Amino acid sequence: MNKVEVLKRSDLFRELDDEHLALVAEIGTERVFDAGTTIHRQGAVAELIHVIEEGLVGIILEVGPLAERQVQAAANYESFGWSAMIPPYTRTATVKALEKTKVIAFDGRELTAFCTTHRAVGFKIMQAVARVVAERLRQAYVQLLGVCDGH
Repeated sequence: MNKVEVLKRSDLFRELDDEHLALVAEIGTERVFDAGTTIHRQGAVAELIHVIEEGLVGIILEVGPLAERQVQAAANYESFGWSAMIPPYTRTATVKALEKTKVIAFDGRELTAFCTTHRAVGFKIMQAVARVVAERLRQAYVQLLGVCDGH
């Protein structure tokens, strides 16, 4: 599948028309991660935001020096690494490939600059980033309620 087709299905870019999808696709780079690869670490400087073409990643909270807990996952056409577009540009979780995963990676600063230059399109992209963050937060609340039930 070509980059435009992947982006057209993605949670970040599905609101864009074909002309703007083609422009966004030009700044994305295809990458592949083998199963077990740590893609980025919690607390690190966030530089890249990713859209999954095919595969599965675990979103993991590091809760201590030797303790980590997978709290969410992302799969085909979902994005991860939104903190590359939101100050202070610090990773909020560790992400590991749970299976071989093909992504389209975007430099967060470059994508933000694109959003500034193409304001109407940028507004749609930033709304999508906000939707992703809100959904992840909602999922975290649901998990927290499940952990806290009965206590």
